[in-house]
Amino acid sequence: QVQLVESGGGLVQAGGSLRLSCAASAITFRASSMAWYRQAPGKQRELVAGIRSDRTANYADSVKGRFTISRDNAKNTVYLQMNSLKPEDTAVYYCNAITIAPFLNLWGQGTQVTVSS
Repeated sequence: QVQLVESGGGLVQAGGSLRLSCAASAITFRASSMAWYRQAPGKQRELVAGIRSDRTANYADSVKGRFTISRDNAKNTVYLQMNSLKPEDTAVYYCNAITIAPFLNLWGQGTQVTVSS
């Protein structure tokens, strides 16, 4: 079954850290572009970080220097290490995969991250 399953969300105080994981099933993971998006209440979903199959990464300006995206192709898993968290990082975080052959645009169910001040 094709799916993305996120984990690692939770409640943390400002300045703390969390690591999100996204495990992919039934896709050609190593050839896929992976990304993390987030959506805060009343706001549009926004790209947080992406990592291509060649491990080239890109980040939203708001998280540069604080968040790191990485991937483990052996485990079909993408990670988002979040440090120096701020209350404005509070959102539901979604994992996204863009696969080729066939082309698929996949989303996970989301995981809540809440940062208290």
